[in-house]
Amino acid sequence: MTRALSGQELSRRVNEAFPGKASRFNDADVWIDTEALLDISRFLYETPDLDFQFLTSITAVDYIEYIELVYHLLSMRLNHSAILKTRCHTRDEPKVPSVVEVWRGADLQEREVWDLMGVHFEGHPNLKRILLWEEFPGHPLRKDFLG
Repeated sequence: MTRALSGQELSRRVNEAFPGKASRFNDADVWIDTEALLDISRFLYETPDLDFQFLTSITAVDYIEYIELVYHLLSMRLNHSAILKTRCHTRDEPKVPSVVEVWRGADLQEREVWDLMGVHFEGHPNLKRILLWEEFPGHPLRKDFLG
């Protein structure tokens, strides 16, 4: 059975490498500073005793005051998983760094989040709509979408 790393354990490891960048945690999740997302992702991928070689999913949740991004990670070699979260505090142009250079599988997932939630992934090699047509007005999964 896959063992989920606790938010506390992952927070400790992240803060050892990037002091103060894991801002809080709970039993299952760790929240990280948005500007450090790419560096922390690379650290989780490259560190042998973490070995998060697989990005299972990226999703976004609209909490009205902010948009939260959720990254589910998996190490198949070590048989453990982790959940990273970060927040976009602006509704006008929410943006985070792209993690495509770390996990190639993030390509379509980031495009889907862009298409449906309007989160811009800075540095994404081909950020365009994947489900809706390019001229579609807005992002339909946002709570402020009037459609």
